[in-house]
Amino acid sequence: MINPPKQACTELVSLALREDLGIGDLTSELTIPPEVTRTGRFIAKAPGIICGWALVEEVFRQLNPGIFLNIYSPDGSLVAPGDLLAVVSGPVKDLLSGERVALNLLQHLSGVATCTRHLVELVADFPHVRVVDTRKTIPGLRIFQKYAVRVGGGHNHRFNLSDAILIKDNHIAACGGINAAVEKVRTMVPHTMKIEVEVETEEQVREALAAKVDIIMLDNMSPELMAEMVQLINGQAIVEASGNVSPENIRAIAASGVDIISVGMITHSAPALDISLKISSD
Repeated sequence: MINPPKQACTELVSLALREDLGIGDLTSELTIPPEVTRTGRFIAKAPGIICGWALVEEVFRQLNPGIFLNIYSPDGSLVAPGDLLAVVSGPVKDLLSGERVALNLLQHLSGVATCTRHLVELVADFPHVRVVDTRKTIPGLRIFQKYAVRVGGGHNHRFNLSDAILIKDNHIAACGGINAAVEKVRTMVPHTMKIEVEVETEEQVREALAAKVDIIMLDNMSPELMAEMVQLINGQAIVEASGNVSPENIRAIAASGVDIISVGMITHSAPALDISLKISSD
């Protein structure tokens, strides 16, 4: 699995620490001598999939390169409440200064991975279906959230607007129709780039088929209508389902015969996984 680039980790953690520390951790600096060292234990308080250790390591590296982090549950590990995830050792002042940033990142990314794994498991008996993310991510965190989706067993959609062609409703309206939009794109993009079109009705599906697009996104359709559109498309294009996908309806969507299910909630609404960091008293 490809990890986010180290430079991205460095930049995000630097920004996060500047935001959280301000001019310094006044409480820790005023109460704890710099020579006092302790050990901290990362403990799972809920079941889930762990993700985000590269950022945790970077937090403590930037605060004090002498801090040691020993990871017992690496990214992708399934954990239960009470599991020891990692042990961190070093000056207490620095451990406390990095505690909140480290936990924020670890809990959030683990939550994304856990939410993704839940949806992937719900459709595990539909092997033709791929669960993917969207661009509905927190600004500045996209590369890490999409990594967490992969850790959870999901797949990535395009990373940014320059990655692929996706003609959506507003493009169609501005161009005067699907065919007009597709023809404009085809005159400019290389033959190696796929063209995807978002559709909302059977009429638009027929237009997209006539334009010979590569991927047809069925947006906000009922599972019953999706099944009809899959039959109409009949293998002439990859079929993606999108819009209001949830744990409650994802199986019905998968059963419609679509190839891809794109889910915004796994990045924009995933609850953080409950994890604590407890510093030893001696």
